[in-house]
Amino acid sequence: MKTTISVKPAEVEKKWVLIDGENLVVGRLASLIAKRLRGKHLPTFTPHVDCGDNIIVINADKVAFTGNKLLKKVYYRHTGHPGGIKEARASDIITGRFPERILEKAVERMMPGGPLSRRQMKNLKIYAGTEHPHEAQQPVTLDVASMNSKNVRQA
Repeated sequence: MKTTISVKPAEVEKKWVLIDGENLVVGRLASLIAKRLRGKHLPTFTPHVDCGDNIIVINADKVAFTGNKLLKKVYYRHTGHPGGIKEARASDIITGRFPERILEKAVERMMPGGPLSRRQMKNLKIYAGTEHPHEAQQPVTLDVASMNSKNVRQA
């Protein structure tokens, strides 16, 4: 009878994965990234160990929303002062200075929270354009569009 596998941090082999976010639906992409960051796609998944991959996302400014979410979706944040609630539409963030924050916050909100999740979020690198400084790691390209037809926004 086999016992349950519990991986130790020294036994973990991290891969580098490159994902092109052009025309991919935000929520579907974020859930796939969160699953890979935690390592839940591996048979040796251990909940208390960082056994996920390092993920690079390019073209984060070209991600897509389904339906009318680009115009109607509102993101709220609070400044910490009384009456300090701020709101921003998805279209304003995508066309703004930091369009990669849409995907970053979507992934962050799909992670369980806590010290391990914060450490795993540091393994996520998101870039608005096609250039990234991680060529030396020789990332493997992951084709998310071919996994499911719903992952890509139809015109």
